[in-house]
Amino acid sequence: MTYRCDHLHLRSRDAVAAARFYVEALGARETGRDGAPVVSRVMLDLGGLTLFIEQAPAATGPAAQPPNLGIEHLGLRVDDIEATVADLRERGIALVSGITDVRPGLRIAFFDGPDGVRIEVLQRGA
Repeated sequence: MTYRCDHLHLRSRDAVAAARFYVEALGARETGRDGAPVVSRVMLDLGGLTLFIEQAPAATGPAAQPPNLGIEHLGLRVDDIEATVADLRERGIALVSGITDVRPGLRIAFFDGPDGVRIEVLQRGA
C-alpha cells in the first residue's frame, strides 16, 4: 500500500476568520467553501498542503495547550527565517519563541495561529 498526504483538517470557532489569517499572514490560497449562507468549511492550499478549516459547533472544547499529545504543531519551511519573523512581527503576530538555532543548518521559531494551532517556521541550510 502507498499512502500520500491528502489534507489537514482544523476546527475553528470562526472558520472564515481563521482562513483569512492563513491567507493574509502565510500566503495560503483559498480553493473553496462549503455551506451557504453560513460557511461550514473553507478549503485552502498552503504551500501544497490542503487545509480544511471547519466551523466548530459552539460546544466544542478549547484547543490543547502545548506540549500535548496528537498533532503538536504545523511546520512551514521558509527561505529566510529572519525576514519571515520580521514580517510576522510587522503583522502583529506574536512569536511564542524567537529564532533558535537547533543545530547547524536548522533554525526555527514558533507562533500561535487561530484556535490554538501552534505554527513553526523553519529554515534548513547547508
